Amino acid sequence: MTKPKTLVVLAAGIGSRYGGLKQIDPVGPAGEMIIDYSIYDALRAGFTKVVFVITRALDHDFRQAVGDRIARHMAVEYAYQELALPSRPVPRGRTKPWGTGHAVLVCADAVDTPFAVINADDFYGRKSYEVLSAFLDETYDEADIYGMVGFVLRNTVTEHGSVARGVCRVSEEGLLESVEERVGIVLDDGRIHCADHDYTGDERVSMNLWAFKPSLFPHLARGFDGFLEEYGEDPKKEFFLPFLVNELLQAGEVGVRVLPTESSWFGVTYPEDKAVVEREVLALIDDGQYPPNLWGGA
Repeated sequence: MTKPKTLVVLAAGIGSRYGGLKQIDPVGPAGEMIIDYSIYDALRAGFTKVVFVITRALDHDFRQAVGDRIARHMAVEYAYQELALPSRPVPRGRTKPWGTGHAVLVCADAVDTPFAVINADDFYGRKSYEVLSAFLDETYDEADIYGMVGFVLRNTVTEHGSVARGVCRVSEEGLLESVEERVGIVLDDGRIHCADHDYTGDERVSMNLWAFKPSLFPHLARGFDGFLEEYGEDPKKEFFLPFLVNELLQAGEVGVRVLPTESSWFGVTYPEDKAVVEREVLALIDDGQYPPNLWGGA
């Protein structure tokens, strides 16, 4: 029997490389967005509530395009990630939010159950949500055991440009030992590499698909305070969720189980990716994994 679980959707990013609000860009035959497929998968995997982390500037458009429709099918709340903080002025030149760690922190008051964290513009696949749901049910009362869905690197790259990936070191027992954020990873004529390293493609990587317990929020609050002390005046530094998890792992404060998946990730990182996503979605519909009209006209 599944237990109450919350889905936290990070949708405050401005989509700078894509050139627009990619979170609300249709990719399905009935106007569905990637976020629709994610929530549909989470709903049928047993998640009972969704918290959207957005900016207040996006609020009206996001509710009209996404939130009001989803609210017909499951409980919906909103949390707002803003540049302005109670404790300090916004650094000159900062235009981006404070990072994924801060994005999860701002939803603390809206989350009182074990929860999953996803990116709004990433398609993770039905199996990934089933794995997350099963893990959270199994460890429901274990406060300091978290989970991370580990994708195979070759299933997460795009031929249209470079990507950043959290490359993971995993123990023989299936526990996460570390996450190293690597940028500039490219797929070039079958070769996957970045500036100083070649990859086999078999590496496990984090795609920001996490399973947490509410015990994470005090860790986030302390971590963000420390980040602000060190980097608060920097207009570009961001407080990334994997960095905080990595620090907790090294300190031995939590355990993170890697939940392996062979699913292919896809998303709209670059404008050219949209056509690929549309083809992938249609193939999944043809395979019977999704109905042609996801919400039946709702």
